[in-house]
Amino acid sequence: MYTQSFSVQDAPGLKAVDSAAAEDPKLMEQFQARIDADGRIEPQEWMPEAYRKTLIRQISQHAHSEIVGMLPEGNWILRAPSLKRKCILIAKVQDEGGHGLYLYSAAETLGTSRAEMLEALHSGKAKYSSIFNYPTLNWADIGVIGWLVDGAAIMNQIPLCRCSYGPYARAMVRVCKEESFHQRQGYEALLTMMKGSKEQRDMVQDAVNRWWWKCLAMFGPSDADSLHSSQGMKWGIKRISNDDLRQKFIDATVPQANVLGITLPDPKLKWNEARGHYDHGEIDWKEFWETVNGNGPCNKERLATRVKAHKDGQWVRDAAMAYAKKQEQRRMKEAA
Repeated sequence: MYTQSFSVQDAPGLKAVDSAAAEDPKLMEQFQARIDADGRIEPQEWMPEAYRKTLIRQISQHAHSEIVGMLPEGNWILRAPSLKRKCILIAKVQDEGGHGLYLYSAAETLGTSRAEMLEALHSGKAKYSSIFNYPTLNWADIGVIGWLVDGAAIMNQIPLCRCSYGPYARAMVRVCKEESFHQRQGYEALLTMMKGSKEQRDMVQDAVNRWWWKCLAMFGPSDADSLHSSQGMKWGIKRISNDDLRQKFIDATVPQANVLGITLPDPKLKWNEARGHYDHGEIDWKEFWETVNGNGPCNKERLATRVKAHKDGQWVRDAAMAYAKKQEQRRMKEAA
């Protein structure tokens, strides 16, 4: 998914929240009863402090991932091979910016501010999806990101449409619809390349070889090794285990790869008739954790680019605030 908040440790200096501490038992019982009945929690309603902080952590990381995720693709807008591909990629990057906006807005309903969330991102305290810390070496990478990265994200995000927190669940309905477009766009771009020259087909295979295992790691380690998964499941924030989501993704992707005519880079990948699923090889979790902890190929570059863009855009935010203040003064004058 575009957040690994259930798998990643709290940032240094952040105090872990005790889910049972200092909460009214009766309120806790009523809260859990609503969750168990598949109800929704709204911003104005009572919620445990740990639930609120868990949601802020997850939703803000999800928003950060959408914003940082614009960078590896935005880098290819001017280099896309045709005007059609440029327009499609611009639309996709704009969608991702919109997803970040929906999600920051949802997090703000929990009592945090946009400024606090951005400060946490820019200072390195907050995490974003490790998948965006890898380079896009050629045009085939953009298609593979659409097909595999967005495909993995959709698999993870569809259950969030049933998240127990109302604003997050409602935001995810639109996000998932747009992500589905992104996945189809990426797959169509790869189909076009696979009908081209041998060099183009080799580019697609090379890109798939580099991204496949990274996409499988996006789902996070097994839930037994995830720090917050059990509590997230109890609260209805998380609906399906990491391993089950990963398996669903593999089962759905193998037939698509066959249609493309590419080989997925896993010699142990084969159909298991007894299980009714594909078996697969072991993921390199060492690489995953190295990247999560800031030592991936593009961690420093991505964060530096994001911080620079934020600073360069300060004049736009200042102008917007000045205009809003001027409009408010005008309304007050007319009302008087």
